[in-house]
Amino acid sequence: MRKIVLFVIAATLLAGTAAYAHHSYGATYDTTKEIKLTGKLVQFTYRNPHAFVTIQAADQNGVQQRWAIEWSGTTQLGNSGITHDSLHAGDEIVITARPSRVPGEYRALMVNLKRPVDGFAWGAREGEKVD
Repeated sequence: MRKIVLFVIAATLLAGTAAYAHHSYGATYDTTKEIKLTGKLVQFTYRNPHAFVTIQAADQNGVQQRWAIEWSGTTQLGNSGITHDSLHAGDEIVITARPSRVPGEYRALMVNLKRPVDGFAWGAREGEKVD
């Protein structure tokens, strides 16, 4: 019985370590900064472990770039009412995100998203955050 208990404890610790390592956003994104991107949706990839929004928007110098914005997984998004059909190519959207730590990499972590034309939004309600 003691061996089973030790095994369960060890397995739980290892699983927790793996989950924590997977979610180390601070290693990829500068979590102390936020950027605002306004532009057209190019692609919405609704998948696990993380959905992605690709947007054509200006960088800090005003040059149009294609940005990859990492979002939550489908379960968390689904719990907020987001489905694979919630966003469409060509939608004008505004995203607040945490930028990549790599200079010149047009990648960011979603903080919130708004579609002004109809008021669609994510990131302002309880539980709507990437984790």
